[in-house]
Amino acid sequence: MTHHTTAALEFLQPTSERPYTYMYPPPDGRSWQNAAYESVAVAIRDARADGGLSIDREGYELREAPTAVRDFLDKDQVVRLYYPEVAELALAVSGASLAFVFDHLVRKRTPGSPQAFGRVEGQRPGAAGRVHCDFTPASAHRRLLQELGDKAAGVRRYAIVNLWRSIRHPVFDAPLAVCDARSVSSDDLVASDIFYPERTGEIYQAMHNPAQSWAYFHAMTREEVLIFKQYDTEMAGHTPHAAFEHPETPTGAPLRESIEIRCLLIYQGDAK
Repeated sequence: MTHHTTAALEFLQPTSERPYTYMYPPPDGRSWQNAAYESVAVAIRDARADGGLSIDREGYELREAPTAVRDFLDKDQVVRLYYPEVAELALAVSGASLAFVFDHLVRKRTPGSPQAFGRVEGQRPGAAGRVHCDFTPASAHRRLLQELGDKAAGVRRYAIVNLWRSIRHPVFDAPLAVCDARSVSSDDLVASDIFYPERTGEIYQAMHNPAQSWAYFHAMTREEVLIFKQYDTEMAGHTPHAAFEHPETPTGAPLRESIEIRCLLIYQGDAK
């Protein structure tokens, strides 16, 4: 049985300014953000019925991936056990030569609509409801330099993937929608600043385009991982994504809890 649906996603509206968003109270009376957004109802396909998905074509795929981690809120367990697990999975899925896990984020959704980028001050990050990609070419290259230093000069192909898992219940509440990379035009993506207290990041925000093709995986379990591309120097470079409110979420469904890992991939034996 498939669970196709139509639901609202939040997109950037066309703007003449470079968009920014603050993830903490802005200094000097600045606005939290300087762009306008629109909520658009889009068709979101249940991709469990699709066969042969590939991160190098659609930009995403789902894998069975049991884990030895018992408590994803235990940072030591995540770093010691989970990082090696997902690095191995990323290599198996991508065919890359080297994998560097450099970041993880545990999200616990709060009641109500997903926040723009999933953060409310003073709370654990929740579901991110604004359509975006985590990296642009510039920020991906900065990450490459951070991880490899001088060895980055010898790298020809590299990519960054996100590996996303439910850490407790099957996901009925606020599932994650991903956009087929083949349906994304470069004109849909707008480089944007996102300000944190300790750093400034650069991401892509996405404008709506009727040509975009959206999908999700119904009722993802703790034993499954969704791998999707955030950047690639050669193919299927960007997979926009966002949490959404599923209109058929069962009454009383537990709020979604998830972990995402970001992983740098190096191809063809570079940077050894």
